[in-house]
Order: sequence, then C-alpha cells, then structure tokens
Amino acid sequence: MGSIYLIRHGQASFGADDYDVLSPNGVRQAQVLGDHLAALGIVFDRCLSGDLRRQQDTATGALDRMSVAGLPVPELEIDSAFNEFDADAVIRALVPDMLSEEPEALDILRNAAQNRAEFQRLFVLIIERWLSGRYDPPGLESWQGFVERVQAGLHRILEQADNTQKVAVFTSGGTITALLHLITQVPARQAFELNWQIVNTSLNQLKFRGREVALASFNSHVHLQLLKTPDLITFR
Repeated sequence: MGSIYLIRHGQASFGADDYDVLSPNGVRQAQVLGDHLAALGIVFDRCLSGDLRRQQDTATGALDRMSVAGLPVPELEIDSAFNEFDADAVIRALVPDMLSEEPEALDILRNAAQNRAEFQRLFVLIIERWLSGRYDPPGLESWQGFVERVQAGLHRILEQADNTQKVAVFTSGGTITALLHLITQVPARQAFELNWQIVNTSLNQLKFRGREVALASFNSHVHLQLLKTPDLITFR
C-alpha cells in the first residue's frame, strides 16, 4: 500500500501582525522533524504543500535536514487545495452576530496573545457556527466548500500515485481535520475536537490502494517528545 503523510506546519506567529510566519520554535520543530524522518530512512516520492508561507517553510526546513543526512528529496510542489481555511475571514464574517451574546469578543480577538484561553473558547463557538452552515454570508468559503477543496487535492494525489509511493503533504490543522472527517466519517464537530489536539509538525499517516484510503496513525509527535523539551510541543 502507498502512504500519505499529512504534516502540520510548525508553530506560527500567534498574536503577531502576520500569523503566517514560523516562530523560532516553529523553525526548530521543522528541523527536528527532518532529522527524525532521516533517522527513520523515509524517502518521499513526492512532497506537496499548500501555498501558505508557514506550510512551505516547514517543508523546506524538514527537507533540507533530510538532504543534509544524505536522503534524496523531491522538489516541493504547491497545491493550494491544502491551504488552511481562512480563519480571519470566518471570524470577521461571523463575530458581528455574536456580539449580543459575547460583548467582549472584539477585545478578546484584538488581544488574542494575552487572552489565549478566552480566544480559544470564542474560536470554538465561531467554528461551531461555521460548521453548521447556517450563518455563512455570500463570499465566505463554507465548511462544505472547504471539505470539497481538500478532497479534490487528495483525489489529485491518488490519481497520480501508484500503490507503493510515499507522499508528504505539509499542511495545516484544519486541512488535516477535513481529511479525517472525509476518511473516517467522524462528524464535523467531533473532528474539530480532534483538531484542537493536533501538535505542530505532527505526523498523520494515511494508507491507500487506488482510491481506497484509511487512517493509519494520528498526531504522532514522538520526534518532539524524545527531546524532552516541553516548549517544542505546541498547538497553534
């Protein structure tokens, strides 16, 4: 059977003006991942990424370490199907109707880095509204539209692969969640409960034969655990 490794990007810059930049911790996580994959002797036939900077930089960081270790690495391919959903757009679209119930929402969102617990509580509520499909304004990518986009990317991989290939996809937590929802048929809300547990640079392995796909492992981050450095285990 073939394997698809879904790899979440390294820690991004939560609370900064530009989230789509790896933090110094995120850069280190990518390097540690690359060293781990090299130690396992894993050779990828293809490597893909969404077009977000944090996804591509995680891929580059890991693949560079694999190359230094002497493993052949394929050229990184870009497929925007594996982009994260636009969380900022979802927040902007859905928060206004929540202000009567959450009057402090705007202040929490403006100061997310200083209000991490409250931000997460509020973000969960926003995502639940988005998943329901009842609140989406015109022009916002719906949950169903997001799932269909990600599914199309998966189908493109399967159409071009044979049953012996190893394919790496450097992507994001929401994208991995959508694929879990598709492959395991877990309801969307339960899939997002798993989303909150996905560690930066974790490995999630799919096995495939033709168009048949199964989940083989979820959220493996042993490469970070072995270093016994708790600061390297992050979720955003």
